[in-house]
Amino acid sequence: MKKIKKMYTDFYVHTLNRYGIRKEAQEFPMMVVLSITYVCNAKCPSCPYTNSEIRNSYEKALYIREDTFKIIADQCGEYGAYIRFTGGGEPLIHPKAVELAEYAKKVGARVSIITNGSLLDKEKSYRLLKANVDMIEISVDAADKKTYESVRKGLSWEILLENVANFVKMRNEMKSSTKIIVSAINQEGVDIDEVEKFWRDKVDHVQLRKYLTWGFLNPEKSQDPLPYLPDEAPCPWLFERLNIDTYGNVSMCGYDIAFSTHLGNVHEKSIKEIWKGEEFQKLRKLHLEGRMNEIELCRTCTDRKYRTWTYNFYKLVEIAEENRKKKIEDQR
Repeated sequence: MKKIKKMYTDFYVHTLNRYGIRKEAQEFPMMVVLSITYVCNAKCPSCPYTNSEIRNSYEKALYIREDTFKIIADQCGEYGAYIRFTGGGEPLIHPKAVELAEYAKKVGARVSIITNGSLLDKEKSYRLLKANVDMIEISVDAADKKTYESVRKGLSWEILLENVANFVKMRNEMKSSTKIIVSAINQEGVDIDEVEKFWRDKVDHVQLRKYLTWGFLNPEKSQDPLPYLPDEAPCPWLFERLNIDTYGNVSMCGYDIAFSTHLGNVHEKSIKEIWKGEEFQKLRKLHLEGRMNEIELCRTCTDRKYRTWTYNFYKLVEIAEENRKKKIEDQR
């Protein structure tokens, strides 16, 4: 029998008494999840891009253009919204990843970067910390070399350990406000308790992620299939964030990694116009009325049950910030 780590699985922990657009997202999304590249240096078995042909459709836009990024950053900066660097590849592979992060911070946006940590060398680390990038999220998925080389194929365990240690040390010495978390997918072949134990004193927080299937991966690979949300609960993502690809296209949510839904393009409409537009309003209404199955993408979504209204990205920021302050204080 598979070992299941039960954590934050009671519905009341993740649901609300009343749903609706978040107060902070009335005029503009709290977060823009931005695919800045579709190039990767790893072949992780749990990655939907490794197991699909999606990257091939981005052969003409493997990296986001600087002008496209600045359109997004300028608008996010106006509202102090997060830009979360992610996508179908490793964000730090983008030739100007650090420069783009610096620009976004300069214009007032908040920045979080999801990375596998392999390219987090001293120069990049210094610049990101000097810019006070808000959070670095490092996908580790393991507590030992053997497991790491299985679930993070193509990457080096030794380089990961060295880069994370150097980044934390540099952050503490510089007294940067950057928060540092690692994440691990609770998947087959991973001892999630050992991962948490190994990393918890090394960084500001350890996030344990559900194994997502994205509609086509094998659900049997999950070691924790217990849902966060009941079937009738609306998905929080439509009420707080939107996703943009390297072309500047906006999809309705992060589950649509192929960007088959198209709600607009930032070169043609502002993010605010798209966010407050008729199509987004219609989608939210259907969710609030419990009619999400009338939306094709939502009807076939295998991962909505793992969303949470409360123990979310913003909660992780809060926890990590408390621990960051303690770690810097301990350096004195």
